[in-house]
Amino acid sequence: MTTVNLPQSFPFQPVRMSVARYHQLVAAGAFTEHDAVELLDGVVVEKMSKNPPHRLVTRKCDLVLSKLCPDGWHVQNQEPITLQNSEPEPDITVVRGRMEDYSERHPLHNEVALVVEVSDTTLVTDRYKSELYAMAGIPSYWLINLTDRQIEVMSNPQANSQANSQANSLGSGTQSRYTDCQIFGSGDLVPLMIFGQVVGQIPVAELLP
Repeated sequence: MTTVNLPQSFPFQPVRMSVARYHQLVAAGAFTEHDAVELLDGVVVEKMSKNPPHRLVTRKCDLVLSKLCPDGWHVQNQEPITLQNSEPEPDITVVRGRMEDYSERHPLHNEVALVVEVSDTTLVTDRYKSELYAMAGIPSYWLINLTDRQIEVMSNPQANSQANSQANSLGSGTQSRYTDCQIFGSGDLVPLMIFGQVVGQIPVAELLP
C-alpha cells in the first residue's frame, strides 16, 4: 500500500468573519441546532463531542456555582457569549442579571464575571481560548483540567493594545493573556470571585469526576 506525506498545515488561510456576519448566517439557517460549532477569533470551528466525565463535571460545576452566586448573578450552561471577534460557548459562565435579561441577545464581555472550560481532549483549544477571554477583559477564567485533576485559575487579563485599537477589524487576540495563574489540586479550596469579591470557597474534589 502506498503512503502519502500529508502537509503539516493547510496551504491556505481560513476566511474570517465578524460576529455580525456570523449572526446573519445563523439567522439564515446556515447552522442548525444540531451543528456543534462556535466562532473563535473570526473563524467558525467545530466543537468537540463531550464524553461522560466532561458532562458530569460540567453539571457539577453548574450546581455548585448556582448555589454560591449572589443576587444579581446567574449561571449559564454551554450557552454563547458575544465578544469582539468571537462567540464561544463556554461550558459554564457566571453572568450578570437574570436569564430573562438575555431573551434577545447573548451576554457581552462586561456582563461576564467568570468563564469555565472543562478540558480533557480539548486542552490545547481551551488554553488558546484563554487568550480570547483575556482580550475581552473577562476577569476570571477557570480551566478544569481533567487530565491532571486540577483547576487552573487565571485572572488579571492583559489585552493586547494593538488588538484593542483594531476594534472594527478582525485582528487576532493571540498576544493577550492572563498575567496570574494559580493551580488548585484535588485537596485545595478554589475561591469563587465575582469582580474582585470572594463569594465562596469550593473544594476542588467536589468538581472533579
